[in-house]
Amino acid sequence: MKWIKSILFFIVAYLLFTGGKYFYMQPNVSGGELAHDFSINENLKLSDFKGKYVLLDFWGSWCGPCMADVPKLKALHQQFDTQQFSDASDFEIIGVAVESKERNWQRAMDRLQLPWKHQVLDLATNLRFFDSPIANSYGVKEVPTKFLISPQGEIIAVNMPFGEMENFLSEKLK
Repeated sequence: MKWIKSILFFIVAYLLFTGGKYFYMQPNVSGGELAHDFSINENLKLSDFKGKYVLLDFWGSWCGPCMADVPKLKALHQQFDTQQFSDASDFEIIGVAVESKERNWQRAMDRLQLPWKHQVLDLATNLRFFDSPIANSYGVKEVPTKFLISPQGEIIAVNMPFGEMENFLSEKLK
């Protein structure tokens, strides 16, 4: 009887831990909110992309799921890069690499040959807690994390599956 109580205790503890971790890992920004503006060296400013659909992709060179997303991101970019939308002028991907060392990011950039031109390095002092400026402003606690942003600068969705994103953008084509 005592072992049943122990097993039940561990099951409840596991469920509480898993549920708490799930809610902790969710970004503190959700659909419908205005996207937080940021600028990098005054060359790239998110607010300069108003009027376009933007996919803000937080990733890391050390992240297996991020690397698995690269072919899907390339396909999405190729499909919508030159398309005309009914309510937007363009579709852009902005990659935000959360890294502890610039050389790791540079090696990944050289290896991946990403076709979109907007790549940002968000240096983190602690990758476990994503202690970096842009990731902090979006509440990113894990990668990959993706924000689809409307031409008005509002967050449409967080971590929308690629198929849904493709359907959404296809519906917006002229």
